[in-house]
Amino acid sequence: MTQNSRTVSCPRCAKPVRWGPESPYRPFCSERCKMIDLGAWASEEYRVAVKGQDEEPDARSRESDSETP
Repeated sequence: MTQNSRTVSCPRCAKPVRWGPESPYRPFCSERCKMIDLGAWASEEYRVAVKGQDEEPDARSRESDSETP
């Protein structure tokens, strides 16, 4: 380990992780935390917000269909 290695918190469990080659799963502390986080994304527990799209896509398409003559 070098003196300049930065320490970050694991985004899943908050355990300190050295940012360097000695931590292959960085920013996660382990493969387990990495896979739990990936599973949360896959099951849509996390979502990236899109500004201006509060409605469901199907509702918007039905509205645009009813507006055509």
